[in-house]
Amino acid sequence: MAVDSASPTIQGSAAGAPAGAAAVGAKGLWLRIDERVILRDIQLEIPRGQFVALLGANGAGKSTLLKLLATLTYPSAGQLWMFGQLVKRGGAGLRAKIGMIGHQAMLYRDLSARENLLFFGRLYGVDQPGRRAGELLERVGLAERADDPVKAFSRGMVQRVAIARALMHGPEILLADEPFAGLDVASTQRLEQLLGELHQEGKTIVLSSHDIPQALRLAERVVVLRRDRSVEKRVWRGGMVVMDQAARETDERAVLAEISGP
Repeated sequence: MAVDSASPTIQGSAAGAPAGAAAVGAKGLWLRIDERVILRDIQLEIPRGQFVALLGANGAGKSTLLKLLATLTYPSAGQLWMFGQLVKRGGAGLRAKIGMIGHQAMLYRDLSARENLLFFGRLYGVDQPGRRAGELLERVGLAERADDPVKAFSRGMVQRVAIARALMHGPEILLADEPFAGLDVASTQRLEQLLGELHQEGKTIVLSSHDIPQALRLAERVVVLRRDRSVEKRVWRGGMVVMDQAARETDERAVLAEISGP
């Protein structure tokens, strides 16, 4: 599918939103930065409570799609709904339903784990933030280090504080951008367990990863993004969905084939 010189016009109405107010509903999403097409014609619906793994090579658009879902950037064209609400500029209220962890922990290193959670809890207007922070630090196994500065923590411990930070305001969806990067085996296992528990509790999770076996093991659905080279123009085209199916029905070799392309 060749990229047009102009993307389709973004719609201003919520008419046609996904039935049942799915956690995510994307129709014909495009994202351009200057002349570069980053994402093209993304069609995606994620029901509430589903655990989805985003897979793809570097540059396929995984992190960018997560930023769209986090409302940190906005599509150039198409429609995006979160929990039945049309995402548009100025709609920051949706962020109260979204938690995100990524390559950067988004924590203040000189503050303690508890102080970081209290700061973000107050930012979101969390009721009894001290109690909530204590509960989450207990859950991620850091209650005994709650008052130590984050700069004294290992990479795995920092990531656990980041997860607690992302959960502080009780979001309905957790977006995880390569959360296992740089973790040792023990920290990876602990994070896998925590994500599994959150899924069992009904949390919607969208995880981007390069680890195909791990993604197939953790998630219930796999979405593969790939960007192709335009033969006519000899330029890379934006990433688009090339596979979307149940994880249990997906073979690792089939994912690799889709990521690599024809």
